[in-house]
Amino acid sequence: MSQQEFNAVAQRIIKARADACATGPISSDYPHFGMDGAYAVQQLVNRDRLEKGGRVTGYKIGLTSEAVQRQLGVDQPDYGVLFADMERRSGERIDCSQLIAPKAEGEIGFIFKNDLDCRDLTFTEMLAEIECFMPVVEIVDSVVRDWKINIVDTVADNASSALYMVGAKRFDPNGVDFTRLSVSIESEGRDPVRGTGAACLGNPLNATWWLARKLYDLGTPIKKGHLVLSGAMAPMVNITPGMQLRFCFDQLDELVLKAG
Repeated sequence: MSQQEFNAVAQRIIKARADACATGPISSDYPHFGMDGAYAVQQLVNRDRLEKGGRVTGYKIGLTSEAVQRQLGVDQPDYGVLFADMERRSGERIDCSQLIAPKAEGEIGFIFKNDLDCRDLTFTEMLAEIECFMPVVEIVDSVVRDWKINIVDTVADNASSALYMVGAKRFDPNGVDFTRLSVSIESEGRDPVRGTGAACLGNPLNATWWLARKLYDLGTPIKKGHLVLSGAMAPMVNITPGMQLRFCFDQLDELVLKAG
């Protein structure tokens, strides 16, 4: 692995995103890349975004299903960075022409009241720092053609994160059993897709704690006000122009995605 290769792959991803045009698998062209190399590319891609005026608003966690981890040959989740221009509101139309092959996931998002800048952060300490939580829809998208990806492809591509959609409601986390929170993804002519918080490493809080400790070790801790998307509660759903998806989070909120 070399810096020249990292730069080449980063520019390939940046161009694919700008053109909304898929590329071939990075992992096939650079079979010697591992997780460290993939994160090095992700950092270059996100540095380019920052240099163009982007602002970090949080993080997303991916690969929170143990079955998917086994499938990709990894033993931990991955993560990507959220930027302010990725946020959309419930009911806002999603422009599919700016995306490649978008899919949607229902997740729980956590917002923090202080920086999580603490060595060996305990689970209890993390819980005490959660300001509120809310249902979120993440729109994932891959620069790799037909989603034929492995762990290197998705990590390099900012964990395949494209947009995220929020509603107006916020909720108090005290006393909530996040394993039992459920979502039903509904669209006309299709059977609902359902899932619960238990799909996220057994509990969305487990995934979030993993990320908090990981980012501290990397010297980029979660900051006050950051949003953390804790992982998919149900299988991904394809997005096509003209469709409308309803994400019904039981006893919490309903978010509507309109694809244009």
